[in-house]
Amino acid sequence: MSLSRRRFLTISAGFACAPGFAQAHTWQGRAFGADVSITLRGPKPPAMAALRKARAQIAEIEKLFSLYNPTSALSQLNTKGALHTPDARFLALMRAADHAFEVTGGLFDATVQTLWHALATGENTDVAQKAVGWRRVRFGVQKITLSKGQALTFNGIAQGFATDEITQALKAQGMQNVLVNIGEYRAVGGPWRLGLSDPTWGHLGTRTVTDAAIATSSPGAMSIGPAAHILHPVAGPRWSTVSVEAPTATLADSLSTALVLADIDQITEIKKASHDLGRVTLVSMQGELITL
Repeated sequence: MSLSRRRFLTISAGFACAPGFAQAHTWQGRAFGADVSITLRGPKPPAMAALRKARAQIAEIEKLFSLYNPTSALSQLNTKGALHTPDARFLALMRAADHAFEVTGGLFDATVQTLWHALATGENTDVAQKAVGWRRVRFGVQKITLSKGQALTFNGIAQGFATDEITQALKAQGMQNVLVNIGEYRAVGGPWRLGLSDPTWGHLGTRTVTDAAIATSSPGAMSIGPAAHILHPVAGPRWSTVSVEAPTATLADSLSTALVLADIDQITEIKKASHDLGRVTLVSMQGELITL
């Protein structure tokens, strides 16, 4: 199973375009268990050099957050229950996960990994459900500590975080027209036009982003036994697809994951409270398209 298992991206870049700009240079590969790509527009030599650096950086970030690499920082934390002097990027993602937990009233909770494992292996979920609880996680620059029985997954936020890290690095190298797709999309410059689709209802239209990020989650795209792949101990999926536009891919990723579990009143309140959020697109289980 891939790191992207808690959510399923259904934004496709089949219509990606930025008319009037220089020639596009694209790298495509695999990371975080999914197809990824980076498109840069500009002179070839600096663009190719930037793409080489980005590939190396993606590999570094993936090593931090992989659930399936036993030497990753996340695997070490889950195995030992503690991680001393965490990498600054690991700590930054912990803070982002904490923010998502608070903003969504606990609907985003990175401690569902134990529940995932129980469902995937057919074990009794009662104990696993009791282990879920982000507020019992302690983290700081010196140490991250989990409570007994807990394990973390960053499947609903790590791809967005990686997207932001790569985007910022490319901007620092002078790249001014960029589309980064590491499971979520973030654009520098633009406009970039993307196709929006749902695994059940198919193509639903397009979205245009300029200097912004967009992330999409579809719980029905994958199941774990009887459960959808976006998990929570007490909440279940209410939407077939949720797409969120935001200033950062980290925020868009985490909110698109969590809002799948929220009713429309909750989503409206969360959007009002998060003043920097852009458009939120909802696809009901019946295929109705709602834009907030």
